[in-house]
Amino acid sequence: MIAREQLQAQAFVLRLLDYGESDLIITFYCREYGKIKGIAKGARRSRKRFANTLDLFSLSRIYFSRRDPGGLSLIEDSVIINHLGNIRNVLENTLLASYMVELVDHFTIEGKSNPAIYDLLENYLGALNRGFQNRGLIHFFELGLLTASGYEPVLDQCVQCRKPIHPEGNYHFSPQDGGIRCLSCLTPSSASLAISLGTIRSLLYGRNQQLEKLERIIISERSARESRLLLSMMIEHIVGRKTKSYRVLCDVIGFARDA
Repeated sequence: MIAREQLQAQAFVLRLLDYGESDLIITFYCREYGKIKGIAKGARRSRKRFANTLDLFSLSRIYFSRRDPGGLSLIEDSVIINHLGNIRNVLENTLLASYMVELVDHFTIEGKSNPAIYDLLENYLGALNRGFQNRGLIHFFELGLLTASGYEPVLDQCVQCRKPIHPEGNYHFSPQDGGIRCLSCLTPSSASLAISLGTIRSLLYGRNQQLEKLERIIISERSARESRLLLSMMIEHIVGRKTKSYRVLCDVIGFARDA
């Protein structure tokens, strides 16, 4: 019989699924091992063993074992590191945090480590927990996640003719092409979004900046709206549908209308 490998990792909880009468299937993301799915036996019944340590988007040290890296792990214990309680005190931030972890779940595969994605999630959840309230910040999280997972949209040049963006140019974003097209290369049949140069520059600036600088920038209403549309189109094209948490954001706080 193959012995179980004993492991532990600092991890964010991405998803919870009830299993049977008392168990939970937990999807969590850690720096060392990437996305892991495990079963916590009796987690719904035992208030002492897993108390508040496996809540959505909380940060815990999770002790787990497995026989096969591709199989379901057994979560044996967990210790809370940061419950991120300040996020839960503000409805909008709770919904944004839920959106972040769902995106990470969609854009990662089990067992493949990507430290850049872990750091991104840690930094942006930390910003929400500090009480930062700026809907524009979520756009830079989305862009960072797309970049770290290999789907960075082409925004510095036309995807067709490869000419760099120009101050006098007019551009449309095409999710099918994964980037912008200039008017000369835009085809009448392509589904695209007119995008201002200011929005393009804002996103280009934000993709390489530290979060501390992004928290201080002011995003115009037009750039926020266009960024929201551009990134939601890109994400929906890759995922194949709007995510559940995105729909909740739209329904509860009018996210798509007000971004």
